[in-house]
Amino acid sequence: MTDRVTVRVEDGVADVRLNRPDKLNALDMATFEGLAETGDALAADPAVRAVVLSGEGRSFCAGLDFANFAAMAGDATAETGGDRLRRLMADVLEREPGRITNLGQQAVHVWRELPQPVIAAVRGHALGGGLQIALGADLRVVAPDAVLSVLEIRWGLVPDMTGTAALVRLVGEDVAKELTFTGRRVTGEEAVRLGLATRTAADPLAAALELAREIAANSPDAVRAAKRLLNRAADGGDLAGQFLAESQALAELRGSPNQTEAVRAYFAKRTPAFTDPA
Repeated sequence: MTDRVTVRVEDGVADVRLNRPDKLNALDMATFEGLAETGDALAADPAVRAVVLSGEGRSFCAGLDFANFAAMAGDATAETGGDRLRRLMADVLEREPGRITNLGQQAVHVWRELPQPVIAAVRGHALGGGLQIALGADLRVVAPDAVLSVLEIRWGLVPDMTGTAALVRLVGEDVAKELTFTGRRVTGEEAVRLGLATRTAADPLAAALELAREIAANSPDAVRAAKRLLNRAADGGDLAGQFLAESQALAELRGSPNQTEAVRAYFAKRTPAFTDPA
């Protein structure tokens, strides 16, 4: 796996970090690959109950590596990684095997697909593709002075890493259009008001890790079922199907070992000892 993304798991919480701080964690091909691979690995790990996604250094992610734009424009001085990025851009209509996404989209969508909750901790910049990665998480804890932008319009492009769906889902159609048409920058505080972020914290990473540990202390079966149901509702599933899915999830959870343990621990006034999914 590429060193562009690092992972540390402790007490059921996976601490995932973009690891290119000298470039403000700007996205190159290796980062796309690393994000997609990391998400797949965590999805298959039953010991992981929650995930925190952040960036090393002073920014979450400044978007696509500017050197790669030079490569797209034919600048020979930006040859390193440029060929692979040009192939990615040329193959945007190609789907990843067995997926509904191309590689750039999967680097974001993998976090929504993950059965475990994902919390993005954002400080510094979350621009363009960087913002879209944050939008792929279930929750976003941001620094009050963080800078977020749907920046693609600057390059004559559109959000292409699942961002159009996420924006409309989170902030509504009109705000999504205003942010996308203008590319204007918003602070972490405004992002919360608009619905782009969940809440602010002076230290987003510490707050996100604390929240992840709180989630990890709950029944992993119930948490995973809740994420699955809420994702389905947010994606516009039909009401009849949504209500049936709720009933099916409840039937599976009721009387299960972790559900029984939750009840027993509550009445015994002790910390529950949940087992991880098989």
